[in-house]
Amino acid sequence: MNNPLDRLQELLDKQDIAECLTRFSRGIDRLDRALFLSAFHDDAVIAAGPFVGSAAQCYDWAGPLHEAGQFATQHNLLNLTIDLEGDTAHTETYYFFVGRNRDETNWMAGGRYVDRLERRAGQWKIALRTNVIEWQQVGPGMEPPFGDLPDVALNGSAARSPEDISYRRPLTNRREPQLP
Repeated sequence: MNNPLDRLQELLDKQDIAECLTRFSRGIDRLDRALFLSAFHDDAVIAAGPFVGSAAQCYDWAGPLHEAGQFATQHNLLNLTIDLEGDTAHTETYYFFVGRNRDETNWMAGGRYVDRLERRAGQWKIALRTNVIEWQQVGPGMEPPFGDLPDVALNGSAARSPEDISYRRPLTNRREPQLP
């Protein structure tokens, strides 16, 4: 690939693919169904744990499971490889999942999302996803080292909805400066 414009297009495609993968993780962590679904083509198939079905069916299964089981979840995306072939891309994304369970334990898992993405109508989205769970464990929780932070809510607490601080536009600070 000697043409700089071809290289630029490859980089733009890879950035669009990375943003698509991030929409999935953010969508499930914020329990934002529309954001979650925006990462998938309407006819996408997902295989995750015991589940195999459409993206909408996956969200309708996993969303309530996470909401009932955890106070918070974080699907952290790690190493990412992207193999582009025209309007098709194959990716492997390592992940580290942590959930703060309602019984005060922590659920952790690691694995890989192995995806086929397709560019349709100019948009990269997941067409097929396989979740390869390589390990998981539930461990005891512990008291947070900072205890209760009552004024943190002034800036906006973590929420599993569009009420989360990350949706606020423009983002502003509502807390007074403090030194520990």
